[in-house]
Amino acid sequence: MTSMQQLTFIKPKQFEWHEVPAATIENAGEAIVRPLAVTRCDLDLYMASGMYPMKGPFAFGHEIAGEVVEIGDGVTGFVPGDRVIVPFQINCGSCDNCRRGWTNACTTVEPFAAYGFAPTGDRKWGGGLSDLVNVPFADAMLVKIPDNVSITSAAAISDNAGDGYRTVAEPLAQRPGADILIVGGLAQSVGLFSVQAARALGAGRIVYRDYDADRLAKAKALGAEAIQTQYGPDLRATEEFPIVVEAAGLPDALVFALRSTQPCGICSGVSAGMSNQTNIPLRSMYMKGITYTISRVHARAEIDHLLDCAHCGSITPDEVITRSVPFSQAADAMMDPDIKIVFERD
Repeated sequence: MTSMQQLTFIKPKQFEWHEVPAATIENAGEAIVRPLAVTRCDLDLYMASGMYPMKGPFAFGHEIAGEVVEIGDGVTGFVPGDRVIVPFQINCGSCDNCRRGWTNACTTVEPFAAYGFAPTGDRKWGGGLSDLVNVPFADAMLVKIPDNVSITSAAAISDNAGDGYRTVAEPLAQRPGADILIVGGLAQSVGLFSVQAARALGAGRIVYRDYDADRLAKAKALGAEAIQTQYGPDLRATEEFPIVVEAAGLPDALVFALRSTQPCGICSGVSAGMSNQTNIPLRSMYMKGITYTISRVHARAEIDHLLDCAHCGSITPDEVITRSVPFSQAADAMMDPDIKIVFERD
């Protein structure tokens, strides 16, 4: 194959299928993967609509699961035919940051190197909605999919499901059985994956707040107490929780989440919202001794933990997926309002 098809983001609300040079092995440690399922990241919807501005053109799609079709001479852990998860962030596995588990900050590649986003350096990493993708550090990046885990669940594990998992896993390790509040919104599937993880990891009461009826219904089906909530600057906390997840991406929701965090509690943010700045109640946080964390997920570092849960059946990412769409219809369906779309190879 000398050329391949690639779904390309041109500008908000415009995608095109382009014929581009096929991904090939360039170094001994690389592998070529054929994507079989690509789930739509929550952020993809907002890039597609223009709420989160990005400048095209660039290859789209980054929550990838597929099949190894070719390996370089230096790859030892995989063979053609293996079903694999491809973490969306590029990471070498051997730099100091990668060895610490900080795989979102690999120092071997340019900052923020990832599939499915505008390039931040000289190399274009490609996107999952393509015939093939190059995996530059195959032994470090790729993860084999157990036979009892679906290819669609595996795709979600590459990013959003892992993001939801990390918001509750470490706090629950510190406070086993604690009650959890999840403030849902724009990070629509991540908040629901947090519900799944909280249930699997033995949280006490799981409360999910949101303004969207479909997400509230999904959260209830996943085992949470669902409470309809309209976020606003005057919304006061009705109760406080030791662990809070802010998955709304809205300034008023962030303030509400912090107000709802118990003294010496932990609040985890999953996004920076749609603006570079927001106001937070620092004095109140200081007086209460709240720990607030905000970070991109360390995608590769979280996959093993989450895959263990998926393998034993305590977490099933497919429960969050609301619609399946063939690759060939991805351009038309990218802005559909579904909670979690999976694009599957035709």
